[in-house]
Amino acid sequence: MAETVIGVIGGSGVYAIDGLEDAAWTTVDSPFGRPSDAILTGRLDGVRMAFLPRHGRGHVHSPSTVPYRANIDALKRLGVTDIVSVSACGSFREAMAPGDFVIVDQFIDRTHARAASFFGTGCVAHVSMAHPVCPRLGDAAEAAARAEGITVHRGGTYLAMEGPQFSSLAESRMYREVWGCDVIGMTNMPEAKLAREAEICYATVAMVTDYDCWHPGHDAVDVADVIRVLTGNAARARALVARLPGLLGATRAPCPHGCDRALTTAIMTAPDKRDPALVAQLAAVAGRVL
Repeated sequence: MAETVIGVIGGSGVYAIDGLEDAAWTTVDSPFGRPSDAILTGRLDGVRMAFLPRHGRGHVHSPSTVPYRANIDALKRLGVTDIVSVSACGSFREAMAPGDFVIVDQFIDRTHARAASFFGTGCVAHVSMAHPVCPRLGDAAEAAARAEGITVHRGGTYLAMEGPQFSSLAESRMYREVWGCDVIGMTNMPEAKLAREAEICYATVAMVTDYDCWHPGHDAVDVADVIRVLTGNAARARALVARLPGLLGATRAPCPHGCDRALTTAIMTAPDKRDPALVAQLAAVAGRVL
C-alpha cells in the first residue's frame, strides 16, 4: 500500500482549502518553468493534501498562459497520487443548471496554443486517453458532492476551448447540437493529458456557472453573472474537497484502472536514442520507467 496524497487544482473562485493542519505555502521548482503559484501543503483528517491555484492567487494567469506542465510536474514532485480539478464551466444542457456540479468523464480538446505533452523529440511517448478520468476518483468526488447536498451529475463531455473569449453563438450551437458536448471550459486541457502522462489519477469537478450562449432564455455569458454563481460554488467546492480524505483514505492500492501505470508501454524511443537533457527533465514525471 502506498501513501495517498491528494492534489487539488482550484479554478476560478477556489483559491484555498479550509482546515488544513500544518498548512504552508511551498515553492516547488520545475524544469518545465514556474508553476502558477506556490502550493499550499498540509494534512486534512490525517491525509496529505496539496492545493494549487491554477490561475495563481489574484487570478493572474489566463487559460492560455497557465503553466500546465510545470503545475503537474510540481504536484508529482510533492508525491501527489490523485488530482481533483475544480473548474468553472458553462452548460449545454438544460438539466445541468447554474450551481450544479458535473463529474465529467470525457473531453474534446479544442485548445491550440499550449504545450500538451511532457514528451517530444528525443523521448517520444503515447499514452491512452480513451478514458481520461479515473472512475475511482470520480466515485469519491460524486460521493463527496452528494454528502454535501450538491446537485451533481455523473458523466458528461467537457469541451475545452482556447479562450479567453467566450463562444460565439454558432460555436455554442455546434458544440451542443452536433458534437453532443455537455459542458464547456477553458482549463482542463492539456491538464488531464499531462496528469495521465505523469501517472496521476485525475478527475474533474466542473461547476456550472452559466448556460453559455445557446440558451434562448438567457443572455450571452457575462463575467459579472459568472462571478455571482462562482461565489456560491466556491464554498460548496471547498466542502466537497474536505470530504475527500475520508473517502480516499490515508493509503491506497495501485489504481484498478491503471492510471498510475500509464507509461508502462508508452515510451517509443530506444534507450540509446533518448535525449539525456529531456530524460533529466522527465525525472519526476517518468522516472518510474526511465
